[in-house]
Amino acid sequence: MKITLLTLTIACAALLNAAGPIVHRNANQQSRIGQGVRSGQLTPLETARIEAQERALQRQIVRDRIDGGGLSAAERARINHRQNALSHEIYHEKHDRQVRR
Repeated sequence: MKITLLTLTIACAALLNAAGPIVHRNANQQSRIGQGVRSGQLTPLETARIEAQERALQRQIVRDRIDGGGLSAAERARINHRQNALSHEIYHEKHDRQVRR
């Protein structure tokens, strides 16, 4: 039983490392969105728009992983570019002086 648990733990760690920056960045951006909602910096419309963009990006990542059995360098670069754009969008919407009422 201990060997199975150890093997499972190692496999999960390897899976997270393989997804690494993409997964961690997504979690960070979700945290930023949540903070913006809690503080009132993001309006419901802004939040919905950003979340829709995030869902579209996640669907693309899943499709890319399924199609080629993993992510190619070009796909990782495209994902990084879209994550950069989404990060800028989050920043812009949080600092545009619109507040939730």
